[in-house]
Amino acid sequence: MRIIFMGSADFACPCLETVLKSDRDEVVAVVTQPDRPKGRNLELSSCPVKHYVGSRGIPVLSPERVNTPASLALLSALSPDLIVVVAYGQLLKPALLAIPPRGCINVHGSLLPRYRGAAPIQWSVANGDAVSGVTTMYMNEGMDTGDMILKREVPVDPGDTGGRLHDKLAVVGAGLLRETLELIRAGTAPRTPQDDSQASVAPKLKKQDGRLDWNQPALTLHNRVRAFNPWPGCFCGLPDEPGKVLKVLATRVEPFEPATGSPDRALPGTLLDVGGDGPLLKTADQAIRLLEVQPEGRKPMSGAAFLRGTTPRWIARS
Repeated sequence: MRIIFMGSADFACPCLETVLKSDRDEVVAVVTQPDRPKGRNLELSSCPVKHYVGSRGIPVLSPERVNTPASLALLSALSPDLIVVVAYGQLLKPALLAIPPRGCINVHGSLLPRYRGAAPIQWSVANGDAVSGVTTMYMNEGMDTGDMILKREVPVDPGDTGGRLHDKLAVVGAGLLRETLELIRAGTAPRTPQDDSQASVAPKLKKQDGRLDWNQPALTLHNRVRAFNPWPGCFCGLPDEPGKVLKVLATRVEPFEPATGSPDRALPGTLLDVGGDGPLLKTADQAIRLLEVQPEGRKPMSGAAFLRGTTPRWIARS
């Protein structure tokens, strides 16, 4: 089949490799997001998929808006049989979806209809799910609402971060795409409508999503630290240094038991212990130990090393 591959983020690279290795398919073009300013110097930087394509001799298109008449004309002229979309970053409108005779398919990092949207992997970890997975589907003009083709479940280990689960699902997604292409080629790919009543949304992450609120339960905070590592990252304030934040990279939930006969007057955010593996902070219910942190302008370090280099006087509200 003649395939146009549309993708931008790291998650798409194993899928692109799968299609490129196929001896029965031809990638006639790769469509990515345009180069964007990045870093302190705001230098133009290409997305991971464009880097991956490199000098392979495959045409790379990076339209600012993929649904314009000019873009549609370019894509139509390539006469694709199928368009494969993985972590691309733009919605496809009906005119584009109608170009390939075998349709447009998507590889999505969740068990649809759960976690439709831009950040399914991170929100799955943040919600403490024990199982995640990948779905392939035929695309329609909605946000991840098309008929499903195949699903593959993947266990979420207690130690998985958002980044670790991302890498696991990217590999599984590539294998699922290979199976899906075989079914499409044979004309036997199923179409299973999604149950909208079971749908949930995984909105795009913002930097502010990483702010830790000690008024939440300890397990909720712990899962957010896992989920948002490496991006957007979790952080809290440093009352001793107004305006500065401490990145929190790893935590552990611990029980909190007030001294016998004493009322529990420890408010959320109170520093309970400055020994052991790192600072121990009171939360809405239990306590949370900061096992790995990164102060501003410094490298990541253990919570214990952080305590050796500072004298915190925390009531760290956020």
